[in-house]
Amino acid sequence: MEKLDLLDLFRELQQKYGRPEGQWRLWCKRPKTLLEREEVVIGAVLTQRTNWRNVEKAISQLKEKGVCHLAEIQKTRPEELAPLLKPVGFYQTKTIYLLNLVNFILQEYGSLLKTKRVPLDSLRHKLLRVKGIGPETADDILLYALDKPVFVIDEYTRRLIKKRGLNTPLDYFHLQQFCQTHLPRDYRLYQDFHALIVIDGKIDRGEKV
Repeated sequence: MEKLDLLDLFRELQQKYGRPEGQWRLWCKRPKTLLEREEVVIGAVLTQRTNWRNVEKAISQLKEKGVCHLAEIQKTRPEELAPLLKPVGFYQTKTIYLLNLVNFILQEYGSLLKTKRVPLDSLRHKLLRVKGIGPETADDILLYALDKPVFVIDEYTRRLIKKRGLNTPLDYFHLQQFCQTHLPRDYRLYQDFHALIVIDGKIDRGEKV
């Protein structure tokens, strides 16, 4: 019954909102180009503790300066990169976090496409050891940039699960396991479902989508 509830909830949101728009038009795009995958990686770090409008401004500035590929970011000095990230707030810290992540990907695997070939559990474990990359950011990258079947948990997910009365612990690990156990293991479903949950949550709270 719980499995049916989650699938019914997905279909309900899908019928209500259609295909995810805004930020999610790129993040849920299938397939993505390498540049699009790298933009998702960058966005996953920059979106920490800010809204997507600010992330768009920062990414636009990166593109204007020709610093929108991971290899270009790696070659950019922190003092040159930081001003481009000002719109997202905490930009000095996020500059370091972004460089930490980019260095990990390129030094460990050589490219994002090679990173995509790494098994999910091994890659997730290593991502979580990168300073500045917590579970939600790691799973954003795994799901939306690398097409790995891992369900992203955020506050919108917790609020909706609680609102619908599903009886499960709301901490990250248990809620993620609950969703992955009671849904088909399909990254496309996970992408669209999580995106629709965020859209629904933002509309419910009167936030801009």
